[in-house]
Amino acid sequence: MEEKLNWEQTSFQEMIKKASLYRHPLANHLMDPEVQKDSGEDDDDGTVVAEIMRRCFVPAFVTTIPWEGFHFAGHEIRINEATDCYGAVVWPSALVLCYFLETNVKQYNLVDKNVIEIGAGTGLVSIVASLLGAHVTATDLPELLGNLQYNISRNTKMKAKYLPQVKELSWGVALDENFPRASTNFDYILAADVVYAHPFLEELLITFDHLCKETTIILWVMKFRLEKENKFVDRFEQLFDLEEISSFPSLNIKLYKAMKKNQKNACYPQRRMWKAKAISGRLLL
Repeated sequence: MEEKLNWEQTSFQEMIKKASLYRHPLANHLMDPEVQKDSGEDDDDGTVVAEIMRRCFVPAFVTTIPWEGFHFAGHEIRINEATDCYGAVVWPSALVLCYFLETNVKQYNLVDKNVIEIGAGTGLVSIVASLLGAHVTATDLPELLGNLQYNISRNTKMKAKYLPQVKELSWGVALDENFPRASTNFDYILAADVVYAHPFLEELLITFDHLCKETTIILWVMKFRLEKENKFVDRFEQLFDLEEISSFPSLNIKLYKAMKKNQKNACYPQRRMWKAKAISGRLLL
């Protein structure tokens, strides 16, 4: 009986822990003793990260559907998540990009701008861009579109100037068909944490290139993890003029602004000759 009671108490404590603020990966990172020890090295970094964390909140009670809350663009935003899929979780890079968009509205005014987010995931960045007045197209893989549509509708209906569109986009697949160059004209491309250990980095680069016009501005937040991913930046710079806007050393995150190079100076990737088959929402090469 005593063992059962202890188990129940432990389980309840674990549930509370999962529902607390510290469940967020950004907070977990900040609680790391090594991070706390080094936090004095960059006061500005720590101040901004702390301010970003103050925008987050979680339900006061344990719920059957995991969700997190955020305060951006003067609104309370509630995001449904799924812990069994990378694309259905809010990652720190998305919070950094949301904070940047909100605090730099004069320099990057999104009102009435045509904006696309690639790898939108839960939709947080697209929601914030929409609440800031942009005409947004949120894109991701087919298996993520249901939750993405739910989050966007829930947080923008009757609040945003334009209701965002949700559209399937598998990087490098049917780009000419789904996003014809002649009619595709985005003022901004937003991307948060789209570069990680996946096999579609070349397709991602092709997608950036296809969606980007000479006047399009890319705002891209990247968390540096592995050497393979780091090399993507060098590859990216063959096509785009890249400028580092902000750096968050405590998170290994950088915020970039990019624009397309002059065609004479660009080194275009060769498109892979492969057939894409959609099986359970995944691409097999």
